[in-house]
Amino acid sequence: MKVAFVISALLASQACAEESVANPIRKVVSMLQMMQKKVQAEGEKEQELFDKFMCYCKNSGGALDKSIADAGDAVPELGANIEAGVSQLAQLKEDLKKAQVDRAAAKSAMSEATAIREKDAAAYATESGDLKTNLAALEKALAAIAKGTGGAFLQTAAGATLRNVVEENDALSDLDRHDLTSFLSNDAGSTDSGAIVGILKQMGDTMTKTLGDVVAAEEAAVKSYDSLIKAKTSEVEALTAAIEEKTVRIGELGVQIVQMKEDLSDTQASLIEDKKFAAELEKSCATKE
Repeated sequence: MKVAFVISALLASQACAEESVANPIRKVVSMLQMMQKKVQAEGEKEQELFDKFMCYCKNSGGALDKSIADAGDAVPELGANIEAGVSQLAQLKEDLKKAQVDRAAAKSAMSEATAIREKDAAAYATESGDLKTNLAALEKALAAIAKGTGGAFLQTAAGATLRNVVEENDALSDLDRHDLTSFLSNDAGSTDSGAIVGILKQMGDTMTKTLGDVVAAEEAAVKSYDSLIKAKTSEVEALTAAIEEKTVRIGELGVQIVQMKEDLSDTQASLIEDKKFAAELEKSCATKE
């Protein structure tokens, strides 16, 4: 029994020794296997990150190139639009100034025409009034002669008016003036009533024609004045509308030019930044690759 126990103990001791020798190798192998898996996983992860970065380089580079190209096209276009806007603004200001001058001239013409019309109207009122008064005096004189009351007529205001007419009438001949003066001096015996009536009627016809001419001239002047005022009023209204419209356009265009200048400045700054970033991105992508 002792011999069998000893043999069993020896065998067990040998097995333990063999297991002790084998364990370090397994540990190393296991460790290497674990390291391999870790390295492989890290490589796959690194590859994934690299692929993503390369995709970013490709996609971002394309988008960045498009942004740079768009900005490159926008800069000269904005510059041209600003130049055109400034030119248009200057023209609008000139047009506005001209419209204002033209409106002032139209208003001045209306004022001058009105002043002349008022002066002419006053002159017409005086002249036509005098002619009508003189004609009335002539008619009364003719009526008085027809009734045989010439002497009484000479004592009236109409008689005095007629005397003034005779004295101031340069169209009368010396003989007619002498006869009328004699009549108006109540020297009835020295004048022929028929001759006096003839002279007075001739004077009346002349005055009537003159009054008709004066009235026609006044009516024509009024018509001309009304036409002028109507035309100038329409002109002033049109110019006022143009002035208001151009004033609004000048304000709006001024704001647009300021906005375009700001857009140009922003676009130029963005273009510079995009080009700088594109260069850095290209360098980084090349280095990474």
